Amino acid sequence: MCMGWLALLSIQSWLGAGLAIGPNDVFILANQTMPESLRVAEQYCQRRSVPREHLIALPLPKGEDISRADYDKLLRQPLLERLAPHRSQVKVLLTVYGVPLRVGPQQPTPAELEAVKPMEEELKTIDDQIRQAQAQVNKIKQEGGADLAAAEQALRRQIARKHYLMEQIPARKHEQSTASVDSELSLLWWGNYPTSKWLINPLHRQFPQARKAGMPPVVMVSRLDGPTPELCIRLIEDAIAAEKAGGPQGNVYLDSRFLYYEAKQDPAGTGYNAYDESIRELSTLIKNETKLPMTLHNHPNVFPAGACVDAALYCGWYSPGEYYPIGNLVQGSIAVHIASYEAISLRDPKAKYWCKNLLEAGAAVTMGPVAEPYLFAFPRPAEFFGLLLTGQYTMVECYYQTSLVNSWMMTLIGDPLYNPFRDSPHRIPEAKVVPSPKGSTLRFQ
Repeated sequence: MCMGWLALLSIQSWLGAGLAIGPNDVFILANQTMPESLRVAEQYCQRRSVPREHLIALPLPKGEDISRADYDKLLRQPLLERLAPHRSQVKVLLTVYGVPLRVGPQQPTPAELEAVKPMEEELKTIDDQIRQAQAQVNKIKQEGGADLAAAEQALRRQIARKHYLMEQIPARKHEQSTASVDSELSLLWWGNYPTSKWLINPLHRQFPQARKAGMPPVVMVSRLDGPTPELCIRLIEDAIAAEKAGGPQGNVYLDSRFLYYEAKQDPAGTGYNAYDESIRELSTLIKNETKLPMTLHNHPNVFPAGACVDAALYCGWYSPGEYYPIGNLVQGSIAVHIASYEAISLRDPKAKYWCKNLLEAGAAVTMGPVAEPYLFAFPRPAEFFGLLLTGQYTMVECYYQTSLVNSWMMTLIGDPLYNPFRDSPHRIPEAKVVPSPKGSTLRFQ
């Protein structure tokens, strides 16, 4: 998995983001052409008391992929029209079995391709220009002269121009515009935003509050999906049962890789070591604040096969695209495996991706990317699971308060209203959930 990077502004208060959602805030998107999709949606309405008129069925392709053109024509625009009268009420959108999982790349128009050609030609020669500018600076430094400042300024301009071209060319060609349908739908009210790469998520708990003024609302989106409609209905029933039981009844398994974090090497905390540290910080939080039985496996390899017995919470990595049978998962369990390809398919019966197989192993909630996400797309484990353990927020709120980007690769699978620790004796004070890893500094631009 690529680590990637985040453009880095100042942190605001970590606490006090409470969103407080309920059934009346949830709208459901189903595929009108699939009776199984409607069945899952109707079951959710009934079991979670979501108003039946909040169910929107659109005629959509039956596969897991939808082209960008069809997404705009068949999904986004009709959905906008149906939801427009309820804009202030739409806090959560639930996509269900049958709704496409991944939207394809935006294709550049002939005019856009023509406009970018001069920039591509310029990029081919700019390294030579930078070398010439650097040589001029070196010459003046060695031989003296009054034009050093001007020469250095010319060098800086050339370097800045190269950075600009390297940013603008892929953006204007809409490169890296593939995304999860759910992540795009979170920006339903944002108009014609750029689809190349990602946009920062304003619902993140560290996003500057002052900058939210004037921004369109973000819709929190999760999905009930998997290999069969029966499994999707099981996700609903397991969440409800676990809430009644005071949370999933089992053990915690955390699988770090013996990597240690230093803030000076990764100030934003978006690299491998930072996420490994966050898993260990989660283990410390659980050990100090709860009585949940927990196993921390701080080893380069994943848990041995079958080691996770009666897992209620699981977080680990790194076995990309190759599910490993770590053990059994109890009713209502939340299981996250951090790796690059784990939600490429949720329905392929032969797929070895972690999301699909964790769901089949019993998980009620998981998450993963539909294509290469870069590591920072995953919520930091100590933040996401920490918020869950407070019992103050539903699953979808915990995800959006700890997810850094929208219009990107990640998808959350599970009942958005599920609050596993709402009535649990293991609830922790929200003040104990702090930015992770400690010493990192997120800045947004």
